Amino acid sequence: MARRALGLVAALLVGIGTWQLGHGLWIHAKARLAQHLLQRAWARTLAGERAVKPWPWADTWPVARLTAPEHGIDLIVLAGASGRTLAFGPGHLDGSAVPGALGTVIVTGHRDTHFAFLQQLRAGDRLVVEAPGRTPTVFRVTETTVVDARSVAVVNDDGASALVLVTCYPFDAITAGGPLRYVVAAERVDDSR
Repeated sequence: MARRALGLVAALLVGIGTWQLGHGLWIHAKARLAQHLLQRAWARTLAGERAVKPWPWADTWPVARLTAPEHGIDLIVLAGASGRTLAFGPGHLDGSAVPGALGTVIVTGHRDTHFAFLQQLRAGDRLVVEAPGRTPTVFRVTETTVVDARSVAVVNDDGASALVLVTCYPFDAITAGGPLRYVVAAERVDDSR
């Protein structure tokens, strides 16, 4: 009897482990597949279509392309920053400057998928934002910092041209959420540099 109970417990643990592994792999697979579909929607956006949905039931669409040339990163940024949107790609925070326009552009993303690369960014690294109908804007990282989201807010400066990337922190946290945010600040640079 004890042997049978031990076998059932072992089978249950293997089942739970397989479920957890499958769930973790699905999150990353979904994020990668979404970026492929988003690249196609982005191409249609650049061709002049507006609010191109990457799949029929999508409630978001591409608004910009974010690249980090030194790190081999090429991401499509989506409209909005809801949890549902961030599951598929980084999101442009409503109320912040429109990508490519004057002001502070704020983009958020998940630390364990699309914005995992933020931990490798250093002062001086280039970030490029491309928006439909606009010349790509080059930014240089000026600062990376950890803040408590309960007591700090990003201020939109309409007179400057800045890019702020935000994700949860720490990068290796076991549970999602928490109050800490990793913030990358970048300033627009002259394209001739």
